[in-house]
Amino acid sequence: MIKVSDKAKSEAIRLMTSEGRENLFIRVGVSGGGCSGLMYSLEFDNNMKEGDQVFEDNEVKVVVDKKSFLYLVGTELDFSGGLNGKGFVFINPNASRTCGCGESFSL
Repeated sequence: MIKVSDKAKSEAIRLMTSEGRENLFIRVGVSGGGCSGLMYSLEFDNNMKEGDQVFEDNEVKVVVDKKSFLYLVGTELDFSGGLNGKGFVFINPNASRTCGCGESFSL
């Protein structure tokens, strides 16, 4: 399961509402790249793909492809508006190392 914090929920709803597209879900994934080897991806989407895993937490629907789910199981999606930058943050208990910006990780 992928969890969604209250801050991430509020920001996701705000962004979807501002675009006039409340029927979207959050698609998260993992791909090769970044300074630690694997990079997170996040986008708003409304098209399901074969093999997608669907979760709903804190009234937010999160979709992840089967391969990425292996890297993201137990992850919490949060939102940071602090001094180090503003954006969605992945709190991944599976990551053994992350880069300074938090956008990539390794196992």
